[in-house]
Amino acid sequence: QVQLIESGGGSVQAGGTLRLSCVASGLTVSNYCMAWFRQAPGKEREGVAYVGPARNTRYADSVKGRFTISQDNTRNTLSLQMNILKPEATAMYYCAARRCSWWARPDAVEYDYWGQGTQVTVSS
Repeated sequence: QVQLIESGGGSVQAGGTLRLSCVASGLTVSNYCMAWFRQAPGKEREGVAYVGPARNTRYADSVKGRFTISQDNTRNTLSLQMNILKPEATAMYYCAARRCSWWARPDAVEYDYWGQGTQVTVSS
C-alpha cells in the first residue's frame, strides 16, 4: 500500500523560507516520477515542481530560482525547499507520485498517488 505523508508546512512572513518533506512508503521514490502540487482556496491545483527517475527536474515559472525539489534515497523522501516565499504561495501543498519510465518528463505524466497535504501560509 502506497502512502505519502507530507510535513513541514507552516506560517511565515513574505521573504521567509520553508522546507516541505514527503515520506514515502510502498514505493521507491527514485523509481518514480515525483512532484509537488499546490491548491489555494478557490483555485485549481497546479504543479509546482517535478523530478523524474533520471533526476530531471521541472518547475513552474512562478517558482523558478526560488524553489528546489530533491530526493533523499536513503530515507525514501521527497523535499521541497522554498525560499523567498511570496503571499501568493499560500496554499495546501501535496506530494504526488507516478510510476514512470526512466526518460519520462515528470511534468507530463498523470499522477495517481497523493498525500494528504500540508498547509503553507505566507503573510505580507
